[in-house]
Amino acid sequence: MSTNDYVKFVTQQLVTYMDLPKEERKKKRMQRKQEKPPLLYRWFGMIPISLRLLFRRHS
Repeated sequence: MSTNDYVKFVTQQLVTYMDLPKEERKKKRMQRKQEKPPLLYRWFGMIPISLRLLFRRHS
């Protein structure tokens, strides 16, 4: 991908984003934020989940 193609792509994405109404942009931002896994899982992967299951089983 040449630099010109990349600049064209970024410009198109920016223009489509800016064309959306402000409320719709906020809704999309909040939806993406809610879909993210918790910070602990993003940083450490499956380790917190496995430890939680291990301790639940023994309790």
